Amino acid sequence: MTLTELRYIVTLAQERHFGRAAEHCFVSQPTLSVAVKKLEEELGVALFERSKSTVQVTPLGERIVEQAQRVLEQSSVIKELATAGRDQLASPLRIGAIYTIGPYLFPHLVPELSQQAPQMPLYIEEGFTGDLRRKLRSGELDAIIVALPFTETDVVTKPLYEEAFEVLMPADHAWASRDSIAKEDLLQERLLLLGEGHCFRDQILEACPAISHKLNSPNNTLTAEGGSLETIRHMVASRLGVTVLPNSAIGSHYERGLLTSRPFTPPAPGRTVAIAWRASFPRPQAIDAVTNAIAHCRAQEPALP
Repeated sequence: MTLTELRYIVTLAQERHFGRAAEHCFVSQPTLSVAVKKLEEELGVALFERSKSTVQVTPLGERIVEQAQRVLEQSSVIKELATAGRDQLASPLRIGAIYTIGPYLFPHLVPELSQQAPQMPLYIEEGFTGDLRRKLRSGELDAIIVALPFTETDVVTKPLYEEAFEVLMPADHAWASRDSIAKEDLLQERLLLLGEGHCFRDQILEACPAISHKLNSPNNTLTAEGGSLETIRHMVASRLGVTVLPNSAIGSHYERGLLTSRPFTPPAPGRTVAIAWRASFPRPQAIDAVTNAIAHCRAQEPALP
């Protein structure tokens, strides 16, 4: 029994699909399948029920997977304790961020942190909240930057900043003459949203429930989806519609005169961005260095979140 095999069964239990589990583990599907089968033979029990369309965890498998998760967490703690015995800022920090935060925060955070903690380079990853949560728990990431609310057993969260949402539109849009936009007005325009799985999409729908009704309408022609905020920005620039962006993502790559933005009429929707890390993580100085660097970025650049 190896830690690699334990990581395979934990990932397979989460994904319920050999192909996706293998992709998450960066191995081929046959490699993962053989390793899982080998572990089952070693233990003398079936951990999974397999069919052509799905994978189910057996009742005993559930208990074994839970224990495997704890073993992986503790193995990560052992490595971190060894690192903590040295300078806490003298080794890389593995940090993740959700897709709607990372591209706009990291370009400012990385150079700032390279000055404050030059011996602590960042290993950076972007992903959905659920994937980042899993990697934080398994020890694959040391800390993640997400939008609140975020709750997880034995994980500490610290708010970093508040960020308002704004409406992005073509510069010659009729709304450009207004000082602010009411949330209900979004129902009058073709609204471009992120696809399902993005928490930012969920926050917009929560702020304006009427949009959810529009999305669920069989005759819906007033909303469209994009895979990233930058893709949506391009569609707005091409006059396909309007969108809602977090303040940090408002800055445009286009020449002046093509896009403009307006705040929402109070009370404006927004989000709280936070950093989360395992309570057992033995490098608190590394977390402090990141939070201090983000605070310094905000102080130096008023346009940042």
